[in-house]
Amino acid sequence: MHTFNKMVLGTVATAAGLVFSVSALAADITGAGATFPYAVYTKWAEAYQAATGNKVNYQGIGSSGGIKQIKAKTVDFGGTDAPLEEAELDAGNLVQVPTVMGGVTIVINVPGIDSGKLKLDGNTAANIFRGAIAKWNDPAIARLNPGVALPDLAITVANRSDGSGTTHVFTHYLAKQSMAFQRDVGAGKTVNWPSNAVGGKGNPGVAANVQKIKGAIGYVDIADAMKNNMNFVALKNRAGNYIVPNQDAVADAAAGANFKVKGMAPDLLDQAHKNAWPITSATYVLAYEKGADAAKQRDVVNFFTWSLNNGQKMAEELGFVALPANVVKMVEAEMKNIK
Repeated sequence: MHTFNKMVLGTVATAAGLVFSVSALAADITGAGATFPYAVYTKWAEAYQAATGNKVNYQGIGSSGGIKQIKAKTVDFGGTDAPLEEAELDAGNLVQVPTVMGGVTIVINVPGIDSGKLKLDGNTAANIFRGAIAKWNDPAIARLNPGVALPDLAITVANRSDGSGTTHVFTHYLAKQSMAFQRDVGAGKTVNWPSNAVGGKGNPGVAANVQKIKGAIGYVDIADAMKNNMNFVALKNRAGNYIVPNQDAVADAAAGANFKVKGMAPDLLDQAHKNAWPITSATYVLAYEKGADAAKQRDVVNFFTWSLNNGQKMAEELGFVALPANVVKMVEAEMKNIK
C-alpha cells in the first residue's frame, strides 16, 4: 500500500474508538453498475473497511445493469457513466451525484505503431468505428499521419457487448463529430456496431479483445488502458491540438464545467480548453431519496463522504481524476437528500 494510503488510514484510525462503537449499527451495503469506476470503488471499499469496519460490495455489471438494479430496489446504490435525466430521477425518486472523473480513450493494436504515435481526428475516428474505413493504410488515416508506416491490415472494432455508460459517452462524442455515425451506429448505452466489430463484456472485455486481435481498435477508460499498458491514439481536440489521454487533460476538460445542474451532470465532451481531452466524463452514483433501510441509507452517504474526502489520492493512482474541491462540497450538500 502506498505511503499516502497508510497515512490516510492512520488518521482515520485515530478515531477508531468512536467509529467501531457505532459500527454495530452500520449495515453492509451493496452496489452494482458501471465497470468504469470498479477499480476505484473496490479500492475505496477496502480502505473504508480498514478504517471503519463497515463493508461495501460493488459489482461491475455495466451502467444499464446498475440503473436496472437501483430501480428494482435490489442494491443500495447504482453506478452509471450515463447520467439519468431530471425526469427519470424524479420518477424513480433517486439522487444522482458524481464521484470521480475520467476519460474514454481510443486504444489500438497495430504492429509497429507505438502508443501516442497514431493521430486521429474526430471525423476519421467516427468513420473507423462505423465501419466506413476498413484498413489501417486507408488514405484518410495516412493523411493525418505523414511518415508513419501504416500496414495493409484489416481493422477490427472492439466494442462493449453489455449496456454501457462507456459506450454512451464514446458514441455521443463520435455522433457529435459525424452525422453519418449518428445515422449508422447511433449514440447510447447499446448501439448498432458495424459488421467488423467484436463485442466484449465490460471495459476489461474490450481491453482483452484489443490486446489479442492484431489490427484491433477499441475504447476503454484511461484507468483500464493504463492498467493493461495499452497503446493510445492521439486525438485532435476542439482547439486543434492532438492530445494523448492523461489526467491533466481530463482535469482541464472539466475545469469550466457547471456541476450546478439537476443530477450534477454537465456535458464534458469536446471542451474548448487547449489541453482538453475530448472524451472526458464523470461517473455517477444513484441512491434512493427515501430508502426502506435507514442504516443502509446512512452508510451509503458515509461511504461516499469518506471516499470523497480520503480517497482522492487512491483514485489518482488508478488513473482517475478527482472532482474539484468546490464540486465535492456540492456533492456533500446533494447527498443530504439521501434519507
